[in-house]
Amino acid sequence: MILNWTGIFRLVLTAFLAALIGYDREKQNKAAGIRTNVIVAVISCVIMILSVEVAKTGIGSSGVEGDPARLAAQVVSGIGFLGAGTIIKQEDKVEGLTTAASLWGVAGLGLAVGYGLYDLSIAAALIILISLQVAPFLKKRV
Repeated sequence: MILNWTGIFRLVLTAFLAALIGYDREKQNKAAGIRTNVIVAVISCVIMILSVEVAKTGIGSSGVEGDPARLAAQVVSGIGFLGAGTIIKQEDKVEGLTTAASLWGVAGLGLAVGYGLYDLSIAAALIILISLQVAPFLKKRV
């Protein structure tokens, strides 16, 4: 078996981008830190790579043609469920929305990298990181 270096690169890039976002969440003592973000992103990447590979094979033994969007759609809905578990309402305050959004974001990053959209993924990760750093500063000033 020959190593698929493109796939390995995609997984490593995904893990790196998710770790950056997870690090910010960890610094803020949030429920989903580096490990959670990396796991969500890497498995999303694997699912997207799998989706593309299944679609490439055409019609399988079941007679059904592969569609890469089908598994990706399930990642999006599944992460919504996982993210909902990070949201907590205490009295009149809701916490965990940013953590839930970051999980959804790293899942999207994993899907995009898995599909081979490196430039889009890196730009999105940078935008997420900037917003995580700048938003608290702006919130204090308002």
